[in-house]
Amino acid sequence: MRRLILLLSKRQSRFASSRWLLLLLLTLGFTAGWKCAQASTPTNAPPELKNLLTQIDTAANQRNVKAVMQFYSPNFKHGDGLNYQSMEQALNALWKQYPQLKYSTQLQSWKPQGNVIIADTVTKITGLPSPNNNNMALSATITSRQQVSGGKILRQDILSERTQVTSGSKPPQIDFKLPQQVSIGQQYNFDAIVQEPLGEDYILGTALEEPIQPNKYLSPTPVDLELLSSGGLFKIGKAPMTPGSQWVSAVIMRGDGMTMITQRMQVVKK
Repeated sequence: MRRLILLLSKRQSRFASSRWLLLLLLTLGFTAGWKCAQASTPTNAPPELKNLLTQIDTAANQRNVKAVMQFYSPNFKHGDGLNYQSMEQALNALWKQYPQLKYSTQLQSWKPQGNVIIADTVTKITGLPSPNNNNMALSATITSRQQVSGGKILRQDILSERTQVTSGSKPPQIDFKLPQQVSIGQQYNFDAIVQEPLGEDYILGTALEEPIQPNKYLSPTPVDLELLSSGGLFKIGKAPMTPGSQWVSAVIMRGDGMTMITQRMQVVKK
């Protein structure tokens, strides 16, 4: 009963989905951890690509925002509508909240396209729990495509992403099931199932679907948690009639912790 009262007292709590956090995970995923990426780079990779990555890696590991940003074009564009200024703001905010993120990046492919180099990468990012921040931890896997020219990153597009943020002493383990791509107007199943036995615990949770927009990175959407009658979230969604990208999130909380998982879902024409 004590845990039920505790959880119900938090029912109206509003958890902000850290969209600005994803921005820098995706952006720095291309830059940090060059030693890992270098091992899988073709031997004929352009020297300017190697130099760019190593210099940004050094600046990122020193948490030097200005040094990192000098390697991005002032006209930098992101597939989600972000620009140079909003990325710089997010970088400052990210390193303030997660000062010890670790990156492991692999260069999947690269090709020249006129004066531009197209580079595809897969990045894994981890932020270990910190007792100073309610044991908040982070893990993410991102596949992205970058355009580089003249020693500057011109553009980035996210091909796929999944991010998990946990907090508390015992965050619930979640089995998260969502298609990466659906057609416009298509129905789809979305499940987020708690893996551990609940015992006498009660859980709170909610699901959230929203179009990816630039303002969502720095102005995250708050969500209301509801008391769940089963061991997770079981939803049937319907894709919008307009092609684009959606963030689909599950937030589940129990007495000893909280887990939030967000995945990008592409909506395409039939």
